Amino acid sequence: MYDFPALRRRGFLTAVGGAAALGVLGLAGCGDGSTDDSSDDSGSGGGTPRRGGRLRAAFAGGGASETLDPHLASLFADAARAKALYDKLADYGPDLSAQPRLAEKWEANKSLDRWQVTLRSATFHDGKAVTAADVLYSYRRIADPDQAFRAKASLEPIDLDASRATGTHGIEFVLKRPTAEFPNILAAFGAYIVPDGATGTDFDTKPVGSGPFRFVSFAPGRSALFRRYDDYWEGAPHLDEIEFVVANEESARVNALLGGQVEYAHELNPTTARAHEGKGQIEIVRLRNSAMQGFAMKTDRAPFDDKRVREAFFLIADRQELVDGALSGAGVVGNDLFGKGYEYYAADLPQRSQDLDRAKALLKQAGAENLKVTLDTSAVAAGFTEAAGIFRDQAAKAGVTIDVRMGSKDSYWSDILDSGTICCYRSGAMPIEAHISQRLLTDSTTNATKWHHKDFDALYQQAQSTKDKTERTAVYERMQRRLYAEGGFLVWGFADWILGTAKNVKGVEAKAPANSLDWARFDKVWLA
Repeated sequence: MYDFPALRRRGFLTAVGGAAALGVLGLAGCGDGSTDDSSDDSGSGGGTPRRGGRLRAAFAGGGASETLDPHLASLFADAARAKALYDKLADYGPDLSAQPRLAEKWEANKSLDRWQVTLRSATFHDGKAVTAADVLYSYRRIADPDQAFRAKASLEPIDLDASRATGTHGIEFVLKRPTAEFPNILAAFGAYIVPDGATGTDFDTKPVGSGPFRFVSFAPGRSALFRRYDDYWEGAPHLDEIEFVVANEESARVNALLGGQVEYAHELNPTTARAHEGKGQIEIVRLRNSAMQGFAMKTDRAPFDDKRVREAFFLIADRQELVDGALSGAGVVGNDLFGKGYEYYAADLPQRSQDLDRAKALLKQAGAENLKVTLDTSAVAAGFTEAAGIFRDQAAKAGVTIDVRMGSKDSYWSDILDSGTICCYRSGAMPIEAHISQRLLTDSTTNATKWHHKDFDALYQQAQSTKDKTERTAVYERMQRRLYAEGGFLVWGFADWILGTAKNVKGVEAKAPANSLDWARFDKVWLA
């Protein structure tokens, strides 16, 4: 393993906590034969893949407490390492629809409460076949009530006591209720398949997965080295080795990339991208529409319990000004709905724009002239404090006084869940169905807008019970029209996610949202 003494001398490998929460990176397919090295949105060029070499990738890390247990992954670095070592039954395509991975196929019964999954032929790094027993063990481990594994909530619809193997490569999953989007569960973040009997002590010393790379070494808070697995079911990676290097500060990752100490730097800011894009020294890759940016209005309390006030706030927002100011132009405007470009997104609704006269009229109708509200924000996420200041100035033009309140970076997400009335909010990629189930149902555990409507809950259950996709799409569109008209999320934009690579890194494509199939595809990258 390379020692990187210069990185350590500069403090680049300092083990600190509070690293960025999971979002987006995109390393995807093998190019189209082009050898153009110019920087553009399609990624780091193409050409004929070449085998060999070690790629060093710099990520923000989680300090000395880091683990390779894939069921505990929560940071960018965790997720990238887990994807290199392990596989899931399914993963999300570019539109966040579920695509088969270790599961070769799946089929539901008529009532959508039993699903038969057939595994493809794949092996773990020790040569043993991936079987139904491994899948059931993995899911039961994740669902352990005494553990805090990331995918536990996603697996909740499965009755794991009743589910069973139907052969070496077959599993019958019994569900607690009809679930048309069951494949999304198979693709859930953190739902990795580990060998039957694997325990917590195994993962950091001798992890065995079925992913494209196999374990060599791991130093928590510093680095991890993995080597190509030649018998990977989808084909051996081009790289000989991938090394994940921890560099918590963005400047550290950029300097390491510029200095040739790494070939890949994750999570760059727009200012850095503008400074280096097209200059010929490194490649800048922009992953479009990657993170939802908005404000969450609590619909169960004044003043936002009046839908006229919520609509007024929709109309106060100058979305382009927010994108330009808070995101430095690195994004596109939103339309008060989650999941732009994803499966089921209601793209036909008219794009909302600022209308201060209409906003003032609505506030007057609601008896909310000269309204004063407190907007919670924090430096917990890029652009939050800037967005709060910009929206405060926009609201003043409609006669609304906004007091911006700064919250703790450490407790912001828990603080804003139940307290306050309006706050800055963002989300990475997930299926629209998952966004609804996790954030918009009466019993959703992360319902930041306090959107509690039994008829809306019933529509979700109707969608989940509808086998015909066209009919199901119509139900989701009906739900989104309701949210567009009177929901609590003011979605003003979708941010780009930005990464940098050395000029000799090929096979990188800017097309993969967070947590998707083509995200962190280091097995498809090569060094020219």
